[in-house]
Amino acid sequence: MSDLRVPNSASGQGPGGRRRSWAELLAGRLKRQKYNPERAQKLKDSAVRLLRSHQDLNALLLEVEGPPCKQLSLSKLIDCDNSEAYANNSSSFIGSALQDQASRLGVPVGVLSAGMVASSVGQVCTAPADTSRPVLLTVEQRKKLSSLLEFAQYLLAHSMFSRLSFCQELWKIQNSLLLEVVWHLHVQGIVSLQELLESHPNMHAVGAWLFRNLCCLCEQIETSCQHADIARAMLSDFVQMFVLRGFQKNSDLRRTVEPETMPQVAVDVLQRMLIFALDALAAGVQEESSTHKTVRCWFGVFSGHMLGSVISTDSPKRFFSHTLTQILTHSPLLKASDAVQMQREWSFARTHPLLTALYRRLFVMLSPEELVGHLQEVLETQEVHWQRVLSFVSALVVCLPEAQQLLEDWVARLMAQAFESCQLDSMVTAFLVVRQAALEGPSAFQSYADWFKASFGSTRGYHGCSKKTLVFLFTFLSDLVPFESPRYLQVHILHPPLVPSKYRSLLTDYISLAKTRLADLKVSIESMGLYEDLSSAGDITEPHSQALQDVEKAVMVFEHTGKIPVTVMEASIFRRPYYVSHFLPALLTPRVLPKVPDSRVVFIESLKRADKIPPSLYSTYCQACSAAEEKPEDAALGVRAEPSSAEEPLEQLTAALGELRASMTACMSSQHDVLSAQVAVISERLRAALGHNEDDSSAEISKIRLSIHAPRLEPREHMAVDLLLTSFCQNLMAASSVAPPERQGPWATLFMRTMCGRALPAVLTRLCQLLHHQGPSLSAPHVLGLAALAVHLAESRSALPEVDVGPPAPDAGLPVPALFDSLLTCRTRDSLLFCLKFCTAAISYSLCKFSSQSRDILRSYLSPGLIKKFQFLVFRLFSEARQPLSQEDAASLSWRPLYLPSADWQRAALSLWTHRTFRELLKEEDVHLTYQDWLHLELEIQPEADALSDTERQDFHQWAIYEHFLPESSASGGCDGDLEAACTILVNALMDFHQSSRSYDHSENSDLVFGGRTGNESIISRLQEMVAELELQQDPSVPFSHTPSQGHFLFGIFCRRLQALTSGWSMAASLQRQRELLMYKRILLRLPSSVLCGSSFQAEQPITARCKQFFHLVNSEMRNFCSHGGALTQDITAHFFRGLLNACLRSRDPSLMVDCILAKCQTKCPLILTSALLWWPSLEPVLLCQWRRHCQSPLPRELQKLQEGRQFASNFLSPDAASPAPNPAWLSAAALHFAIQQVREENVRKQLTKLDCEREELLVFLFFFSLMGLLSSHLTSNSATDPSKALDVCAAVLECLEKRKISWLALFQLTESDLRLGRLLLRVAPDQHTRLLPFTFYSLLSYFHEDAAIREEAFLHVAVDMYLKLVQLFVAGDTSTVSPPAGRSLELQGQAAQPCGIDNKSSSFSAAVNTSVPEKELLTHGRGNVKIPTLGHAGAMKNHSCPGHVSARLAMRLHSFCQSPFPVV
Repeated sequence: MSDLRVPNSASGQGPGGRRRSWAELLAGRLKRQKYNPERAQKLKDSAVRLLRSHQDLNALLLEVEGPPCKQLSLSKLIDCDNSEAYANNSSSFIGSALQDQASRLGVPVGVLSAGMVASSVGQVCTAPADTSRPVLLTVEQRKKLSSLLEFAQYLLAHSMFSRLSFCQELWKIQNSLLLEVVWHLHVQGIVSLQELLESHPNMHAVGAWLFRNLCCLCEQIETSCQHADIARAMLSDFVQMFVLRGFQKNSDLRRTVEPETMPQVAVDVLQRMLIFALDALAAGVQEESSTHKTVRCWFGVFSGHMLGSVISTDSPKRFFSHTLTQILTHSPLLKASDAVQMQREWSFARTHPLLTALYRRLFVMLSPEELVGHLQEVLETQEVHWQRVLSFVSALVVCLPEAQQLLEDWVARLMAQAFESCQLDSMVTAFLVVRQAALEGPSAFQSYADWFKASFGSTRGYHGCSKKTLVFLFTFLSDLVPFESPRYLQVHILHPPLVPSKYRSLLTDYISLAKTRLADLKVSIESMGLYEDLSSAGDITEPHSQALQDVEKAVMVFEHTGKIPVTVMEASIFRRPYYVSHFLPALLTPRVLPKVPDSRVVFIESLKRADKIPPSLYSTYCQACSAAEEKPEDAALGVRAEPSSAEEPLEQLTAALGELRASMTACMSSQHDVLSAQVAVISERLRAALGHNEDDSSAEISKIRLSIHAPRLEPREHMAVDLLLTSFCQNLMAASSVAPPERQGPWATLFMRTMCGRALPAVLTRLCQLLHHQGPSLSAPHVLGLAALAVHLAESRSALPEVDVGPPAPDAGLPVPALFDSLLTCRTRDSLLFCLKFCTAAISYSLCKFSSQSRDILRSYLSPGLIKKFQFLVFRLFSEARQPLSQEDAASLSWRPLYLPSADWQRAALSLWTHRTFRELLKEEDVHLTYQDWLHLELEIQPEADALSDTERQDFHQWAIYEHFLPESSASGGCDGDLEAACTILVNALMDFHQSSRSYDHSENSDLVFGGRTGNESIISRLQEMVAELELQQDPSVPFSHTPSQGHFLFGIFCRRLQALTSGWSMAASLQRQRELLMYKRILLRLPSSVLCGSSFQAEQPITARCKQFFHLVNSEMRNFCSHGGALTQDITAHFFRGLLNACLRSRDPSLMVDCILAKCQTKCPLILTSALLWWPSLEPVLLCQWRRHCQSPLPRELQKLQEGRQFASNFLSPDAASPAPNPAWLSAAALHFAIQQVREENVRKQLTKLDCEREELLVFLFFFSLMGLLSSHLTSNSATDPSKALDVCAAVLECLEKRKISWLALFQLTESDLRLGRLLLRVAPDQHTRLLPFTFYSLLSYFHEDAAIREEAFLHVAVDMYLKLVQLFVAGDTSTVSPPAGRSLELQGQAAQPCGIDNKSSSFSAAVNTSVPEKELLTHGRGNVKIPTLGHAGAMKNHSCPGHVSARLAMRLHSFCQSPFPVV
């Protein structure tokens, strides 16, 4: 230890600079002064004061003589980490030194040691710089304090410590003193809290200090601090001390301290905390703010576990009574008139949850009699805070049913006192209490209307019918009128007090005043319902809505009594306006009358016989019902659902659910009526909690609409349904702890019926949220409860409406049991395990609950999809389940293992899997897992989140396909050993999956890739294996004539699926067809190329059946949806040519076979060759390498033609002289067209001048391909060619054609019968492009030669035909109605006999142009907007806008043509 010295100011310097000890200094002073006893005593007192001041007491210890003392320090002792023996030795040594020092100084050793320990405590409490308002010690501080307290305990044990001096020293460091230090001092017996508090000279200051620290402590507890357990223990000990000392009967007179100080401090601190909390709630404390956390924690001290051992004394009860008084009386700001106006806002549901929680904790300690008696005493003796008084009344009647009668008795006494001596205070109190209690509904307290009638509606009323009491009553009621709610005024008017005739004026005056007030509030007394709840003080219901409720209640009363309700009879006489205008129309709502008269029909007939329905109104009703029978769809008018604005608190529903759980286990099997009554209460409170009117429950729901991907609930519905579901799960667990499901009685079925009314949509929506979106996070009790609920919903499936969930479910509505199939997904590891748990629980519960039922009934209680998913999951997750089961493997089923908290789901699933009843159930055809079912479920799996590894998944697929489903019979959902059938089912499943929305995750980033994700790559791999195996099964040595002629089975699948799709050019049909074809193409690209063209070719018939199928697919489908501008995509083109070379290279003469097949392609499928030309730069190296690997000869001649075509196009666009175009001309034209598209726009015109030297046939084909390019530039957003460039190319080629007088009109009249052009070009161009040829025709109109109409005999015919088709495109988007007859084509020559081959359409067009468009206007407008003239029989099109240059330019050409000598027919 380091030597500690006292400061120089205390020691001084001796000769030579040596520091003198304290004893030497004192000795020197004594030598210089004469001995004086009085002075000696003063010196001793000064020394004591010095020691008790803030000096370095550790340094004083070092002044003790002796070498060991120079190595001692209290701070070192505190920081010491050595053994306990060392600490004991140090403590004893310091204690000895303290005694020596105290004896020398003449100071009591207890005083000296107390000051020293207090100073050390102050050093320990020094807070870190980053800590604000600290209450708790840090770990290091707590360690130091522990060592210090051990030393203090040693001093106490040896009578060397003064508690009083220590307390006084501690208060000197009050600002740095931490509350935890005070607690440790109290707990370890150094100094009690009472001693410490009573030693403070200022009681108010110590109370304020404790209040601040307790607030900080509560806040730290709620913020989950690191040492929350210590903080809670501190708070509990402090509260126990304050309650015990502050509310004890007698003080401890044996103590020497003043007995009243501690109780006063305790009460002061507790009162400060309560007032702080109440003020915070009144000010509107913000949720989760620091103040909110403090209040929440402090209110928690009123629970039993915080009071601990003192709970057995009387102090807590006195403390709770005192607290209740403070709650009711603190800050009495509101007057009684304010309470009359505002008490509607102070119901139990609208009171702050923290305050209602405090009320409930008070209810635990105090009995209902004590609570009501205390409330009465406070109201009689003190000013009160009306809001808290009335909210307390609401809490009483809601939480304590016994309090209802106590309140009624108290109110009766108040009323008796009020009328006995005309006490206005008692009257006000009684009315406020009754109205407040009635706000909580009839289940908590009688309605205000009933109470008012019972109190004043008879001669036995409180008013006694004397003038004095009547004046007092009506004066009181009149004073209330300005503050009254309309509801209460209506009660007073409709149920007035009984008044003798001689005092009738008092009543009439009041009623007049009340009606005037209602008129000011715009509320009509005549529109009030017969059964309207006048006690709710809620918003006024619309007359029509209230009438619907009145009808339902009247029918209900009639059904039970068999008589017309008295209320209805009275209304027909005394309230006839409402009865005739609202009640009867609501009762006589037209509907389809049932064959067997129901209660409503009988009730109407009873009123008719009693002459309570006007004959005309009854006749109209009968006629309307007859009309409804003829038009059943109009029966929906009879639905009488109206929303209600009344809201009942959810706490009532909670209380009802709690009562059911408390009574359920005792009466599960025998007392069915008890359960039914309690469930009826729950149903009523659920209706109120959801805000539904009573008539809502009678309105039938035909179909429920549910959004699986975005289910939403209103907050009120969310909380109410959560209460229901939570209660169901808790009840199931409680019941299962007592008995198995088959002996639990009907509680679950009864409970489920509460959800089958208007609450069913909200329940199903919440189930969707839980099962579909939060399933893996649900606990075992939730899974069990919801699974059992699903079974009971299936039990009542016939009474439940269908559910429309939209995609991915079918378009038709789903029954509620099948809804769970859509909610349970099998995609990730978590969802797989959750689905397994749910299916296991549901099936196990069903088999246990209905074990005595037949197999058909069991199957009806379980959704087939649920059973299939269970089979799929067991097969997938448990390899042991893949083995065949023997009879010995059959296991018994027990519900109890699932109920236990540590449920082993794998064991439970395997136990269910081997259960005899379940195995028998699987023999049913509709619940057995088929190969197709397995594929649909497996395709949903996401491999990156799968429960199986890649290897495990591959093994599972191999087992499922080859060992399980392939050998299984087709009757059992297998393939009968047919591998081709297995592939067919797999491909169909793939296509179905990708066409459905299940393959897309409905996210913003999902794209039309293979299913929107990579979830089916493993299945694709299995398809590749199976197809490859089928390819190997073909024997290439078998002659072609003996091979099957139907081709590959895949093309048959594609053909059948395409035939099933909707045909037509609508956008939806086109997109669906395009998506289907894209999937076909992707599947083909994943399979061997031999699928496209076969594995080998025969010289006798080179085009195989597979080639024919592929060519047909290309010509009929891919040409329209998978090509761009006359070419297929690169991937399918390369795939075909690779397969072609592979197959040809196996023949005797590969080169000859390639030439034969490609030569056939020119007529059968020319699109293959144009595609090869487009992609030749990337295709040539692959084909060349593949060919040279097997043959040393040059490429086959037909492939060389493709080379030459590309080379010709390259040379043509080069600056050098162009070589002649090779044959065929159309291939060279296609190659040139593709090459032109890659040239910069400014070079096109210059290069195209070389066309003058090319063959006519080449120019015609090039013009057609250029037209296709022009259309592609407009139709394709990512086209490489700009529309202006494409138009320039077309114009350049057209100019060359016209310059050389080459006819080109036949390109706009192509037909399949035209063997020269039509059959070839129509198989290259998409149908959409050929339909849009009129657009290209009129796009080039301004480039036509002026004499074209004269020189080209067929020009006018083509122009008119193109114009009509263009108009038809503009109007209807189709040209089929004006297409020329099949087989008709325009010859390029030989039209001399018919110089103007114009039909009636062209004649109408020409006449319309000549008569409707003046010549001057045509010549001046040019490309301006011109209205299309009326075209009579050519189409019912009048005054449709169209690009004006079309009609204007054509009219100009026709005008010049019509001035020629040739007549216009």
